[in-house]
Amino acid sequence: MTGPTGVGIGWRPEIAGFVAELPGLRFVEVVAESVPATGPLPVGLAALRERGVTVIPHGVRLSLGGTEPVDPARVAQLAAVARLVDAPLVSEHIAFVRAGGLEAGHLLPLPRTREAVDAVCANVDRAQAQLPVPIALEPVAALFDWPDDELDEAAFLTEILDRTGALLLLDVANVYANARNRGTDPTALLDRLPLERVAYAHVAGGAEHGGFYHDTHTDPVPAEVLDLLREVCARHRPPALLLERDGHYPPAATLRTELDALAAASGFPVVT
Repeated sequence: MTGPTGVGIGWRPEIAGFVAELPGLRFVEVVAESVPATGPLPVGLAALRERGVTVIPHGVRLSLGGTEPVDPARVAQLAAVARLVDAPLVSEHIAFVRAGGLEAGHLLPLPRTREAVDAVCANVDRAQAQLPVPIALEPVAALFDWPDDELDEAAFLTEILDRTGALLLLDVANVYANARNRGTDPTALLDRLPLERVAYAHVAGGAEHGGFYHDTHTDPVPAEVLDLLREVCARHRPPALLLERDGHYPPAATLRTELDALAAASGFPVVT
């Protein structure tokens, strides 16, 4: 079983018709919690599987960065969806979404401390023990850094990947957003990440509000993110790229243009 390849798109019911008509599509990503663990698959997703399109379940509720042990029931749901779509891997976030029994409803960034590394690694190990396939970990976009950080981003991520053996889901838009909000050079981070461990990459749009760049997934992909994608590919091209869109869906022609832009920046075949 091989991982995703080429240019893909996040599957959402609102754009299922558009996705179904992409002739060169090789893979999609679906929010794992949106799929019933016992099936059946949404009709559009099932049709893609019948075409041989790879489906990657993308989790948003495991809270791998929480100090509490990951909920086995949530891991079981992710594992069940992976089996249901015959996924080669799953993905989740290096973040926490709950603490003290409270659900935040957002992917919250972690302090980059040794204690946080230990917590993430312990939860990734717990998850991997239940999952039937490898897991890729995605660092999130953050509007702030915690004051007690002990590690920089590259050291924090590399230690987690090394200790767990997990793959990396590199969100190019998140790298851009974090660098812009922190006033740092995004290519400096790329030079220190183990890009050979990238399972696939996300690309998404964003917008500036209140002096911060927000990774919205509802705005066009800016030229700066495409430029950064070219920098990634010049160093080590990921096996696959995925366009994320989560609302305010533009006309089909605009979505096709964005997918074509990903192909042009990476050198992958067009899927439109």
